[in-house]
Amino acid sequence: MAKPGTDGARKGALRLLQGVRDGLSLADQAGALAALPPADQARAGRLAAEVLRHRDRADAVLALHVTRKPAPPVADVLRLATVEMLELGGAAHGVVDAAVSLSRGLGQRGQAASGMVNAVLRKVSRHQGWGDLPPQRLPGWLRDPVVAAWGEDAARTIEAAHQTGAPLDLTLKPGTTFEGGLALPTGSVRLHVPAQVSALPGFAEGDWWVQDAAAALPVRLLDPQPGERIADLCAAPGGKTLQLAAAGAQVTAIDISAARLKRLAQNLARCGLAADLVRADALDWRPETAPDAILLDAPCSATGTIRRHPDLPFRRDGSSIADLLGLQAHLIDHALSLLQAGGRLVYAVCSLLPDEGEAQIAAALSRHPGLTVETSALTGTDPGWVTTGGGLRLRPDYWPERGGMDGFFMARLRLS
Repeated sequence: MAKPGTDGARKGALRLLQGVRDGLSLADQAGALAALPPADQARAGRLAAEVLRHRDRADAVLALHVTRKPAPPVADVLRLATVEMLELGGAAHGVVDAAVSLSRGLGQRGQAASGMVNAVLRKVSRHQGWGDLPPQRLPGWLRDPVVAAWGEDAARTIEAAHQTGAPLDLTLKPGTTFEGGLALPTGSVRLHVPAQVSALPGFAEGDWWVQDAAAALPVRLLDPQPGERIADLCAAPGGKTLQLAAAGAQVTAIDISAARLKRLAQNLARCGLAADLVRADALDWRPETAPDAILLDAPCSATGTIRRHPDLPFRRDGSSIADLLGLQAHLIDHALSLLQAGGRLVYAVCSLLPDEGEAQIAAALSRHPGLTVETSALTGTDPGWVTTGGGLRLRPDYWPERGGMDGFFMARLRLS
């Protein structure tokens, strides 16, 4: 028999997977699970994410036993049960019974398929060789440029890193400590055991905030100094704003979303930090006094975050890349126009696409005579991560023994 609440979580997971098929992200669907208890909401999210991380593998196993392609909702039931049994170690009897019940709850088509679901999953439960199946393959629009940039082996190790998911990383306020986590070479603290963030020690006291170790590096590259005037363009979700404020800078955080700025204000208050929050289009914002430095964490494809957002490859097809490239170039040009001679800009994107990173910096240098890239060795980073152009390229397959990192590109520019 399934544990109390488990079927609610499974139904929630199926609802999330339906949403992804409809083009919604997992994060966008938080409200869809509001009727579930918090524990079931969390489990539903984890189950849906695991299905997306292992969908190719689940389909490969199911194809051995399914003779006719099932309807999408039934296929999701089959995938969920397959992943529960073969990846998560769920007891076959309870998982299969729950899947049959879920199928019957899908209406006439699901009821008709329930016998097939039962028969197929009983065979799947005896499958050998799950661990030998290749990981979820990147979509062609992303895989092709990854292979072109770093080779087939790198593409495979990135895919393997995506399959393992992401641990929880914390950025600590100066002068605070966190017990029980792994101290990373770059200064972040990593937790490998799933946890309720608000229940962790130091949350209420504002001693830290959640931020991937890679996402914390652009601010360290900028090297903010106490009292400096620093603009954080496209500031949400706000982790970098918190870093800048914690360093003692006079921070102006600009974002177009009122909702995201509200969440940023709440995090600043929790952590006892201050920044000026401005709701504006970054391309329209121009301060009365030039900032000493600017952080531009530009809108991008977010392809560096697939290990924590496994829905992304199923919702995007690469068609928005051209528009993003144009926007990024305009933002770089605008940011540089706000600086005086000697001012510095860090450009960053959580993207695996060189067109959004290395190529953007090369193009900016050609458009702005006198602009230079300042290569800076950051504590805890590998010299091999520095690109030939002086930027810093991070990939999900780096630090495999520590749990990886998000994919990022960043570069520090200075006007002469």
